[in-house]
Amino acid sequence: MRVLGLSFAVLMATALIQSVIVAFSGSVALLGDTLHNFADALTALPLAIAFSLGRRTATRRFTYGYGRAEDLAGIAIVVLIAASAALAGYEAVIRLIHPQDVEALGWVAVAGVIGFLGNEAVARYRIKVGREIGSAALVADGLHARTDGVTSLAVLLGAGGAALGFPIADPIVGLAITAAICFALRDAAREIYHRLMDAVDPRLVEQAERIISGVPGVERVGTVRMRWIGHALRAEVDIAVNHALSLVEAHAIAVEAEHRLIHDLPRLQAATVHADPNGPEGTDHHSVLLTHRIRSL
Repeated sequence: MRVLGLSFAVLMATALIQSVIVAFSGSVALLGDTLHNFADALTALPLAIAFSLGRRTATRRFTYGYGRAEDLAGIAIVVLIAASAALAGYEAVIRLIHPQDVEALGWVAVAGVIGFLGNEAVARYRIKVGREIGSAALVADGLHARTDGVTSLAVLLGAGGAALGFPIADPIVGLAITAAICFALRDAAREIYHRLMDAVDPRLVEQAERIISGVPGVERVGTVRMRWIGHALRAEVDIAVNHALSLVEAHAIAVEAEHRLIHDLPRLQAATVHADPNGPEGTDHHSVLLTHRIRSL
């Protein structure tokens, strides 16, 4: 929450300074960068609301808690990015059709540098804190801000072209910035789609399987299912243990597997481990369930 607050303040201040320069310069390249910075700053608001909701305890209706609010916030973020891309692209196309001189080129260049410095400061802070708390999402957000900083430097190209007598350079750079926003939109939309579809990195599943395989008493690792609930992982795992073990012994192995998973797998908050007896070859203790499923189809 502290990172979101400071990032919002820095990016909003950056965008406000740029918007003043946009008003008297008429640069659409700078307008595109300003809109992008405003959108990036405003993304902190739905995220802050989502993080606050995510702190609520689970209820009998929302048995997994309110972590999914982060995915809903992600949809709002995608909409904000799309709106900024559409407005920036529209203004750039209008300026191509009806060219205008750009005023105060020196100030436009200064605004581009301000945009770079603001985004770079936010990027370093997000990456630093993200690595400290083990948040891959925050690190990725910091890398995104760093990319936005490079985009801000593109404003210098538009100002330089206009200074050299090519006023069309400004709307062309504006279109280039619009394209950069669209790439950010694509990445954000893909990430939110994956979260909504319960997708996880296959390497996490492989890591979980390796961890469980190393637990004494686990003879076979069965199905491993994982999903994100907000910025925390949950897992459901099937393991096979010796059929001659007592219920207490089998339960102890399952508890140890759960403990190691939560301890060794980053961002894993909870795990449910189901132990099956590993009996004589060909024995299927779930055949009754399978028969019931087939009959119900």
